[in-house]
Amino acid sequence: MVTQRDEHRYRYLSYLERCNDHDFDGMATFYTPTIKVNDIPMDPVAVTTQFSHLFAAFPDWHWEMRNLLVDGDYIAAHFTVTGTHRGAFRGIDATGRRVIISELTLYHLEDGKFAEVWDHADMDELMRQIEPGEHR
Repeated sequence: MVTQRDEHRYRYLSYLERCNDHDFDGMATFYTPTIKVNDIPMDPVAVTTQFSHLFAAFPDWHWEMRNLLVDGDYIAAHFTVTGTHRGAFRGIDATGRRVIISELTLYHLEDGKFAEVWDHADMDELMRQIEPGEHR
């Protein structure tokens, strides 16, 4: 018997696949018409557009699942995120450096779609890894 927890888990893993494929249209199908991201209401296109600069700078950006928890209509995900700095990002030209950071995200689902997302990626660590003179 498939439980709601199983459905949410499967839905999330399908979403993560679209994210790792950098499939904006596919990603947007998982969002409610107005989704709140870190408490800011947005439409699905605005959400996916946020990723365009990131994917342009790190064309191999990839989320690797470390932990996934489902509790009712909430999903918590912990990732290791990797990418190679191949384009300008936040004023820093491509360095060719490989980056690795942690990310935590909490999702709230309504009618099987993401209605709210709270996300924290360690962008300070990413910047340390690509800043001139910094090497890890």
